[in-house]
Amino acid sequence: MVTIDQVRAVARPLPRSSEHLIRDYVKFRVGSIVYLSVSPDETTMGFGFPKEQRTALVEAEPAKFFLPVTSDLRFNWVRAWLSALDEPELRELIIDSWRMVVPKKVSAAYRDLDER
Repeated sequence: MVTIDQVRAVARPLPRSSEHLIRDYVKFRVGSIVYLSVSPDETTMGFGFPKEQRTALVEAEPAKFFLPVTSDLRFNWVRAWLSALDEPELRELIIDSWRMVVPKKVSAAYRDLDER
C-alpha cells in the first residue's frame, strides 16, 4: 500500500507542480490544471488519464481502478485505490498524469533528467 507521503515524494519535485489543499483533498496541479488528487481519508487517488483508454483500464483491473463520479466523466480522469498500488506503479501513474498537462518541452527535459 502506498501512502500520501509516497505520493508527495513523486509529485512535489516534478517541474511546475504545486500542492494545494482544496476541500480537504490534497491536489497537485500545474498552473490551474489539476493532474492528481488524493481523497481526505487518503484511500483513493484521482489522476489524469486519457478518456479513450480509461474504460479498458478499469475493466482490466476493477479491484484497483474505478471511474470518477458522473460529473467528472467529462474530464481525462480515473481513480485508484491507494491500497492496491505499489510504488513503481504509483510513480508511473503520477508522472504520466503530469506529462498530460505540461508542455512537451518540459516533459522531454524531465525525461532526460530522469534517465540519468
